[in-house]
Amino acid sequence: MKFVDEAKTKVQAGSGGRGSSSFRREKFVPFGGPDGGDGGKGGDVYLRAMSGINTLADFRIQRTYRAGHGESGGANDCAGHGGADVYVPVPIGTVIRDADTQEILGDLTRDEEQLLVARGGKGGWGNQRFKSSTNRSPRQFGPGLPGEKRALEFELKVIADVGLLGLPNAGKSTLIRAVSAARPKVADYPFTTLYPNLGVVDVGQHRSFVMADIPGLIEGAAEGAGLGIRFLKHLQRTRVLLHLVDMSPVDPDADPVKDARTILAELKKFSKELATKPRWLVINKADLLPKAEAAQRARAIVRSLRHKGPHFLISGVTGEGTRELCLAIMAFLEEHDRAARRGAADATPSAGGEEI
Repeated sequence: MKFVDEAKTKVQAGSGGRGSSSFRREKFVPFGGPDGGDGGKGGDVYLRAMSGINTLADFRIQRTYRAGHGESGGANDCAGHGGADVYVPVPIGTVIRDADTQEILGDLTRDEEQLLVARGGKGGWGNQRFKSSTNRSPRQFGPGLPGEKRALEFELKVIADVGLLGLPNAGKSTLIRAVSAARPKVADYPFTTLYPNLGVVDVGQHRSFVMADIPGLIEGAAEGAGLGIRFLKHLQRTRVLLHLVDMSPVDPDADPVKDARTILAELKKFSKELATKPRWLVINKADLLPKAEAAQRARAIVRSLRHKGPHFLISGVTGEGTRELCLAIMAFLEEHDRAARRGAADATPSAGGEEI
């Protein structure tokens, strides 16, 4: 299935039903008075995040979603039925904007989370609502109010714990194949990855995390060159970035240090927030050099980049070093979760009263 991460659609809530103008007619009950019921409320339109959906492709087929209209009121103070609500399924991680104002209406990040995007119109009043001491036989009634109508824009940002960053052919797809069950395309030419891939990395019983692979970046990506800049938004929800560096590029004129700095420059141009995320240096393709030479070259790259964070030497093809990398990532994520829980506990107000 083709990956689609942006879409547009229209939603139309149902209109309220018309109120009834009716009078009570029973034997031996003269002047029974008004008994017209209210119209039913129009249906609402909700968006609902669903775990089984991973693309916005369906919105290129169905462009409009409409909720049901409310029914008209009836005699004997009978209110009309409300219109049926509509629940539109979207992938988890979808950001919803109003297409006209560009206001962000919501961000659905949890399974079964819902967002009301169009409210149904109120039903009109029946004539019994207009009865008063001076107007005992009202014949007026209220028409139903129209439902809200909106044009929406959807943007999908995949939810992953770890994001892979690097030039085309740095070995990102090879790494995610080596540590998870994901099977992205791997070949010896650039841009084999055309859309994000997700893989679940299992490091033990009840210990796993999600890794995201996006198309590689090239110089000038912030100005629209290549593919990766379009998908960098998918790394904004990650908690740690793995910056893959090809220590033995095919091009003899290529400089791994210069290439790594190019990636960092494009990252900063795209988002300062993304550039400040924890970033680990992963030097790949150690299998192409003798072990001692590979270790020496890796140390030289780390020194040249003045990288202060964690760094690893791996081979995505042979799996060398990938186990240690995954265990370190799992430990980092678990500590991150513990710190978040401690912060939430510290922010919780004390149950005791104030001292006097």
